[in-house]
Amino acid sequence: MQRKASQTTAARSRNPSVKTPQAKQKPPAGKAGRRPQKSGENRAPLMLRPPPPGEGKRGEQGYLAYLLRQAQGATRLAMERSLAELGVTSPQFVVLTMLKAYPGLSGAELARVAMLTPQTVGVIIRNLERDGAIRKTPHPVHGRMLQWTVTPRGAALLGRCRRHAETVEQRLAAGLSAEAERTIRRWLAKIAADL
Repeated sequence: MQRKASQTTAARSRNPSVKTPQAKQKPPAGKAGRRPQKSGENRAPLMLRPPPPGEGKRGEQGYLAYLLRQAQGATRLAMERSLAELGVTSPQFVVLTMLKAYPGLSGAELARVAMLTPQTVGVIIRNLERDGAIRKTPHPVHGRMLQWTVTPRGAALLGRCRRHAETVEQRLAAGLSAEAERTIRRWLAKIAADL
């Protein structure tokens, strides 16, 4: 036995990769070295899936602010899908609508009423002007300020967009009485004014 140990020591000095025999170690219990779980220990929490829109906290039990945001997101998506057939984005439609309703707005004023950032409005204005849908004129008093108006070509495009938007509007009002629709309109306008 002593001779075998000295042979192993000699072999290791010549080749360090030779390992000395060791007592067999017991592998850790459980799969992949994990200790077994005792009964009563907490396991990983179950993955909870949110309910679909209209149910649970995404329905009548939800917070008003969240429900408004959810409704706005769904409406915008429906509008974008509808306007995509015309090659118009939802923000472009909003800008054309605001300029038709309030001709002569500046870029900054347009950003405020369209609820878009000035940078986004700047890109939209450039694209609509390039396509001949809007034109700029200098402000009669503040010459350096530019005013924007819808061209006949832009008005025709807006008319086509309006027809697509009407479909979404009809879906929004489906099932509402005239009084309920008036109440909702009043409530939404009041939120914007009060907050």
